[in-house]
Parts: sequence; structure tokens; C-alpha cells
Amino acid sequence: MTNVARTVTRVPLAQPDIGTLERELVGQVLAGDTLAMGPFTEEFERGVAALARTRHAVAVSSGTAALHLAVRALGIGPGDEVVTTPFSFVASSNCVLYEGATPAFADVEEETLGLDPERAEAAISGATRAVLPVDVFGNPCRLRDLAALAERAGVPLIEDACEALGSTLDGRPMGGWGRIGTFAFYPNKQITTGEGGMVVTDDDELADAIRSMRNQGRDQDGTWLRHVRLGFNYRLDEMSAALGVAQLRRRDELGAGRRRVVAGYRERLSGHDWLRLPEAAPGAKVDWFVHVLRLDQRIDRDRLIGQLAERGVQARPYFSPIHLQPFYREHFGFRPGDFPVTERVATSTLALPFSSRLTDEQLDRVCEALVSAVREQGAA
Repeated sequence: MTNVARTVTRVPLAQPDIGTLERELVGQVLAGDTLAMGPFTEEFERGVAALARTRHAVAVSSGTAALHLAVRALGIGPGDEVVTTPFSFVASSNCVLYEGATPAFADVEEETLGLDPERAEAAISGATRAVLPVDVFGNPCRLRDLAALAERAGVPLIEDACEALGSTLDGRPMGGWGRIGTFAFYPNKQITTGEGGMVVTDDDELADAIRSMRNQGRDQDGTWLRHVRLGFNYRLDEMSAALGVAQLRRRDELGAGRRRVVAGYRERLSGHDWLRLPEAAPGAKVDWFVHVLRLDQRIDRDRLIGQLAERGVQARPYFSPIHLQPFYREHFGFRPGDFPVTERVATSTLALPFSSRLTDEQLDRVCEALVSAVREQGAA
């Protein structure tokens, strides 16, 4: 008898949802003469500003670029500190280092996984120049308390809402809670431009400075060889902006797809005492950008990821503590135990496949594979 290897179709962790409208609008750009800084960029900026309820939105090349320009526009530099979270994607701290300043970490809350206001207050010093919380996985942190803390300290709040486009807290959209907010549009986000980001603010002067800095430091009239400040090539190209416009127009459809998947996971996985499903913060309406479980300590998370891969299901940890990244340990001397809530949570997280394109059949397969693998470990 001939042994025939069976090919297992993989369920990917994330999939961008690109349709006819996206192809049509990108095609319009390719059929024209403007490939950068054109009408689709302006429309995309207006759409995001309306969503965040801010006066200005400035499109840039990535969420990291958005964070960097936010820090730079506020004049933060060498000798300054920014109070922020170690439980995030590394860009939320790297953007501080780019300007020669120092991230002053404070631990997170167990529930929201956002910056803990009480611990953040303890991290405030005479060198503090901003507070930079992160809406982790799209879930708002305690922004009212953090905004009040920043006001008491006399420093701006920079809201990293790169994962939270479309989420709200007490009816107020993410991105508009601080003096500056940022969004990102990587392929696994709520909407995608491939690469891309946005800075939002109500401050006219900050918006003008950010527009200049993203465009090599040119002034508002865009004179080609006149540079009024140090700038960067952080422009968003017109094809990416057209993709963003299409995704914004489809936002209700895409959001409904993600909500269907969240409900599908809840229906299939509720009742298991070895996992904790994601929960919205009090007063929050969350448009999740990833679906992250928290596992009981008796489960070997890393082994589980391998077991799921064998079953054709992609899964990943989310996040690894920033302060324990090799670069941060080497340069700042951080050690395990410095931020215990972050470290404990980080060892328990498991991101499952999540996108508006995930089918009910795939949901069944993912959940069956997860339960089977946990039983194989003897933990269920």
C-alpha cells in the first residue's frame, strides 16, 4: 500500500479583507498621474479625522512613523522621560528613543492590560514630558484617569490607538483622548493600507508641524527645495491611501465580520475553565484587532502553539514584554520581575486566527484543534 501524505490547509493568524472596491480605487490611482500626496490621501485623512472626531488627521507611512512624529512635534528630547507601558508592540517605546528621550515604564492593569494610572503616577518625575498609554488589542485603557494624571503633571497625553480604530470609551472614539493620537493600518489591523499610519489632533500648530515633518520638513506650500525644519520621508503613497479610502467605506461590513468571529469564538469556547476570553473594558465598545486568549498556568503555551501548528492552525503569543527585549535589557538593565503583571500576562497570552474572512468552518476547526491540544496536555 502506498502511503500518501495528507496536506493540511493552514488557518492563518490574520488575513486582509481586500475586495472589488479596493482594486477599483487603486486602479484609479494607477490610471492617473498622481502617486503621492493626492486626492485619495486627503479623503483618507478626512475620513479618519471624522472617525476620531478630531480637527486634523495627517497620513504617514506607518504607525511607528505616527508615534515618532507625535513625540518629536511635542519637543520631547534628550534628558526627557515619557511614562508608558511595557506591554505593547515595541514601537510605542522605540518612538521615545528615536528622539533621545527615555521610556519610563509603569506596569499594566490585570483587566484592561492598559497602563495602570496609579502605577503611572508613581513613575512621574521631574523629567516627565508626556504620558503615552496604549489601547491594547483595541481595548481602551483607563483614559479618563490617565488624561487627568497628565493634566496634573502638566504634560501632554499621547494616545497610542494604533490597535483601536473604531473602538470607543463612554461613546468617545479612541485616538481623540490626548493632545495627539495615532493609528496604524498594517494588514492585521481593523482597516489596512498595507503599511501606513495616521496622526490625529485638534491642535493646529502640531498638525502643521507634523505635515511638514512627514514631507522632508517642507513648509505648508510644499515648495520643493525649501525645508524649514528637520523632516523625514514619512509620506503615505496615493495607492495606499486609495486602499484606505476603500476600507473606510467598507468599515461597517468589515467590523460586522470581526464581531461575527468574536461571537463565534465566545459561543464555541465559553465554559472552559482553562482559558479567559477577551472582555471589553467598562464603558467600552471594542473593535478588536486581534483575538487573544489568556491561558491557565497549567497549560504549556509554547507547546500548545506547536500542537496547533501540527493541526494546521497558526497561533502566536501576544505581546512579549518590551523591557525584557534584548536591546532594552542591554541598554537599561531591566530584569525579570521588574513589571510582574506584564510578565505574568505575557506568558499566558495566545492569539488565535482572526479576521473578517474567517469562516464558520474555520472557527470550528480552530476551536476543535485548541480543545484537542489542551486535552492532549492533560489540562482540560
